Parts: sequence; structure tokens; C-alpha cells
Amino acid sequence: MNQSVSQNTPPIDIMLADSNPLVLSALSEIIDRDPRFSLVASAATAEGFLGTVMRVPVQVGVIDWNLPALGGAKLIEVLRDQANAPRIVVYAENTGDLPRMCMTAGAAAFAPRSSDAATLLDTCADVAAGKMVFPFLDVRDLQNDPIHQLSRKERGMLEALSKGLTNRELSKELGVTINTVKFHLSNLYEKLGVKNRAQAIAFYYSSRLVLERDEMSGIPK
Repeated sequence: MNQSVSQNTPPIDIMLADSNPLVLSALSEIIDRDPRFSLVASAATAEGFLGTVMRVPVQVGVIDWNLPALGGAKLIEVLRDQANAPRIVVYAENTGDLPRMCMTAGAAAFAPRSSDAATLLDTCADVAAGKMVFPFLDVRDLQNDPIHQLSRKERGMLEALSKGLTNRELSKELGVTINTVKFHLSNLYEKLGVKNRAQAIAFYYSSRLVLERDEMSGIPK
């Protein structure tokens, strides 16, 4: 591990979040010992993490996937809509399909808890430099899943569509013109490979069922 840092290079601001106080204490000590980093704060919940990074600039956040009460996936989703949000490293047990789920959610990296401290620290440094760091993943699964090809606006459109809203109601809820709604719907149908509103809604609920099935099988959501 290269811990050298130029005197002209400011340390990387990091915040930690983990519900386990022993893990939080150990991570804090590890970060404090590395001159590349400056530990800004730590939190035991997703809400605590979010509340701090909304007020204090942080470059990198290291979080557990199963943070109470929002959870890692929802926390990352909320952060995606915030300006100057920290890039997220998920530090968790490498179980099931978790690394892929973290990547899909929008995390910048996944660091398994089984790895040594040097790996986690180097991952944080890489993420601060703009890199994405994940264990080997077959990205063909991500590319072939239409849901993951949707933009944030298109996902919002699909979720609103699932409520049974008309085009006029969609226009009002999303704050866009009816013509814009029609444009987004056309793109949405094409990406999902469906022909109409009913098929798009069916696709949405089938994808929700897949998530619920994974959760029942013990795969973190």
C-alpha cells in the first residue's frame, strides 16, 4: 500500500457509516492512521450519514449495505439526486449478487469485508480519483437487463406509470409538458421492448417481483 502523500495534496475527506460499533471503531482507526485521508465523521444509520453529508462536504463515503433504516440501496438513490454528493464505497460481506446490486444502485466501489485494510484504503483512494472498483462481474447481465438501461427520468416515468396515471396526470406529477411525456413514453417502450402502457406496467411489476423474490431468498435488497 502506498501511503505517501504530497504536502501540496490535501487529504481525502471520508465519512463512515456502519451499525456495528466495533467495525466503526476499527475503520475509524485505520483511516486515521493513513495520511491520505481525513475522517470527517461517522454514523450508525443511513439517516445519520445523509444528514451529515448534506451539511459537510465529503469526497468518499464508506457504508455498510444493510444500514438502518433506509438501507444502502435507498441511501445511494437519495444521494444520486444531491449536488456534490460523496462517491460511495460499499464495505460489506461478499454474498450472493451483492457487488452487482451495489454497482446497479450507483455505488462507485465494493470492498469485501474479507479483504485486508490496505485493499479498502486503496479502493477509497481510487474512488476519490474518479475510478470504479468492483470484483469481477459479468457486465453482460447488466447490459441485457432493460431496467438498468433506463435513465433516472425514465425510471421515474415507469414508476409513475405503474400508478395508473394518465398522460395529463403524468405531465402534472413530473412537471413536464404532455408532449414531453409522450416522448419519454416512446423511448421507455422501446427500451423495455414493449408496445403499450399496459405492457410497460406489467414489466414494472414483474421486475418488482424479482426484487421481492431475491429478498425472500436472503439476498439483500
